[in-house]
Amino acid sequence: MKDVVNIGIIGSQFVSSIHAESLRSCAHARVVAAASPNEAHVREFAGKFSIPRHFTDYRDLLALPGLHMVVVGAPNHLHCQIAVDAASAGKHVVMEKPLCLNLAEADRMIGACRAAQVKLMYAEELCFAPKYVRLKQLLDGGALGRPTLIKQCEKHDGPHSPHFWDVDRSGGGVTMDMGCHGIEFFRWMLGRPRILSVNAQMGTHVHTARTKGDDNAVIIVEFEGGTVGIAEESWTKLGGMDDRSEVHGSEGVAYADLLHGNAIETYSAKGYDYAVEKAGSTKGWSFTIFEEAWNYGFPQEMEHFVECVRLDKVPSVTGEDGRAVLEAIFAAYESAGTGRKVLLPFPTRADKPYDLWRRRGATA
Repeated sequence: MKDVVNIGIIGSQFVSSIHAESLRSCAHARVVAAASPNEAHVREFAGKFSIPRHFTDYRDLLALPGLHMVVVGAPNHLHCQIAVDAASAGKHVVMEKPLCLNLAEADRMIGACRAAQVKLMYAEELCFAPKYVRLKQLLDGGALGRPTLIKQCEKHDGPHSPHFWDVDRSGGGVTMDMGCHGIEFFRWMLGRPRILSVNAQMGTHVHTARTKGDDNAVIIVEFEGGTVGIAEESWTKLGGMDDRSEVHGSEGVAYADLLHGNAIETYSAKGYDYAVEKAGSTKGWSFTIFEEAWNYGFPQEMEHFVECVRLDKVPSVTGEDGRAVLEAIFAAYESAGTGRKVLLPFPTRADKPYDLWRRRGATA
């Protein structure tokens, strides 16, 4: 057992700021260093969160003696090499979603961490969001009967960082960025049954000048046991983040709105400082969130991963879960590209999910 888990953060932009802020609330966590290739960014980031050391090369961070764990918020195309290098250095890894670009990379990451006897933890915060945790308790406790249909919708007006718009670095569009949330939410909510098939429709309807990837998608996932999951994802929804779920069962139904139900309904003629993530304006009507990271589940997620390292516990969300999600994402792009339902397992060798959509000439 460790008294304190010494942590390095790899990344210095939006999600890494959430990681750093969330780790502040973890009693047994100590962030000792940060790494990001932009010197100005990482210096500012380290100063903002009182992190004593910063580097422009993450490998210098990995060389620090006494470092136990890294939390990675780097672009998707860098995930695999960072994880492999961290494992080689004997560091536990928390990898922000999606796990990586392809299944070969996923297998390499999982294998490297297993060989080094370090944990590979998959950062899917919806599995820790308090409202969704309560929703799962209702389902697990039998309040809704046997689950028949589960829905998860996540929509906003587009990503913060430029690399998300670049399919060569991100691997795809909104399905890669946010469909991963819905698919793991389904798996977690249902006790992670086997996925039987995926059917998807996707298109680039608004952001054609910014990305080759999809900016809207609907994904239908069929699970062993008969439950169907429907994920709706959008990069074109204005007015702030929308994240909500439904669980329909043989004896009940439950609706959970992650943000609106915890917000203040606000009208302001002049506008104000901040309403909610991705809110383009605060003039007129808006919904003003409070304890935003807590509502999303980020502090709870980081606390869990820290305790897994400190007490040598098995994480509730692992690299294997991230791989299962990625396989379903590849199936979704294949389905959207061919217009057919795709059965799993789907052992594709494609370099990235977008390639399965692009090669069939689907652009809308």
